[in-house]
Amino acid sequence: MKKKTHPKYVECKVTCGCGNSFVTRATVGELNVEVCSACHPFYTGKQRYVDTAGRIEKFQRKFGGNYFRKGGDEAKKAKAKA
Repeated sequence: MKKKTHPKYVECKVTCGCGNSFVTRATVGELNVEVCSACHPFYTGKQRYVDTAGRIEKFQRKFGGNYFRKGGDEAKKAKAKA
């Protein structure tokens, strides 16, 4: 192997936005992540919106706020036609 081409591989402390932290190995000493296996919906089985910087609220303000509600305008229009 060539010398000085590979980065140092050191212990790394990973901290999640939910407060969970664990130690692994990486090329950096510390990582901050938004979602980890303790809070990700795929691993927990619970639905959770991961909202960074208020994007969901911004979308709801822009488009009337009916996007995440079940049985919105489309369901009412379909019932009226039937």
